[in-house]
Amino acid sequence: MNTLLTTSVALLAGLMMTRLFKRFRLPAVTAYLIAGVLIGPYCIGALGINGLGFASMEAVASLSVVSEVALGFIAFSIGNEFRLNELKQTGKQALVVGVVQALVAMLLVDVALILVHLAMPDHFTMSQALTLGAIATATAPAATLMVVRQYKANGPLTRLLLPIVALDDAVGLVAFAVSFGIAKTLVAGKADLVSILVNPLVEIAASLLLGAVMGWVLTQLEKLFNSNTNRLNLTIGVVFLAASLSMLEFEIGPVHVHFSSLLVCMMLGTVFCNTCPLSHDLMAASDKWTSPLFALFFVISGAELELGVFGDLAIVLIGVVYIVFRSLGKYFGAALSAKATRCSPEICKYLGITLLPQAGVALGMCTTAMQLGEQGNLIRNITLFAVLIYELFGPVFTRMALTAAGEIKPMGDDVKNRRLNKLQAAENNKK
Repeated sequence: MNTLLTTSVALLAGLMMTRLFKRFRLPAVTAYLIAGVLIGPYCIGALGINGLGFASMEAVASLSVVSEVALGFIAFSIGNEFRLNELKQTGKQALVVGVVQALVAMLLVDVALILVHLAMPDHFTMSQALTLGAIATATAPAATLMVVRQYKANGPLTRLLLPIVALDDAVGLVAFAVSFGIAKTLVAGKADLVSILVNPLVEIAASLLLGAVMGWVLTQLEKLFNSNTNRLNLTIGVVFLAASLSMLEFEIGPVHVHFSSLLVCMMLGTVFCNTCPLSHDLMAASDKWTSPLFALFFVISGAELELGVFGDLAIVLIGVVYIVFRSLGKYFGAALSAKATRCSPEICKYLGITLLPQAGVALGMCTTAMQLGEQGNLIRNITLFAVLIYELFGPVFTRMALTAAGEIKPMGDDVKNRRLNKLQAAENNKK
């Protein structure tokens, strides 16, 4: 009962918060996150009233399955952006920008935090600097996708943005594995080439292969059904299956094999949209089904944000350095690479701003960083501080950038008139 009550309160709180934030023209993502903070363990949840909010982080973690499923569908939707007929126009640009902006962000954060290490070697280590630099590569696809959907953004910038966000995860996984492997070597004093080079490549290859197989299977199974309702149910079931299979882990000799759920479900969506002639309609139907799931996902994400990190001045200062230099890296890395690939001036100017949000992938990386022991705790707290700032303000900047680029259109008078006419017709019918 408490779990169901908490879930319903979370969803309703998020929806009510969007009505309040609409007056300030803020994205729904930000409203959901704020709602999560308010009903989380540091606000209403602290009252300890069962069902009214999340009384502890354990209560938030009890709904982790919702987050896993939501991330699966987010990645599945992003896979829809990799249609081959469209990639012929933007594929090269997306690849170059996706790699360059991630590596530039990592480089700038590495340099800045290494200087912090040299200034205070007793409080901040080289291993922590390298690990945080790699975490800086990650961008949150969920927040970006939600802003694009909410405002129906469309144009060259939007079409380039979503593939870049997806590619960013693959680049981030490799960069993190290499940097974290070096960090572990510095701590232990012993190099492990398997964890530095082999494991990240195996993770990416295994994830893409599993996703491709699942996409092919989904396309074949769709042929067995004539009803769009059954086809939608099948699609949802396969995405659930892909998200669950991506949690598998096993060893093959010295190699640790595991999967990235984002890459698995993204490849599932990519193969499906390129092999199934009905994919457009099924993707659209799936998007409608997942709307409340995504809303709940962001409310839970808001409740997971630990406000206690603000109590440590060292974390705040290092966190500010991390945020500033990651933002500079994302912006200038995207701008320079976009210019080099002959993108339009609007893309060069605004693309980097849309890449600021950071959440799930970065949190997964800092969880891995806990293997460094006490040093991992500081990495985790700094990442949590940065995620808190990026998740609250990143969607706002994304909306502003897409609006400035002319890809979010204000509601036209014809749309307003149609809505008013529908409301008036409904009132007349009641009378």
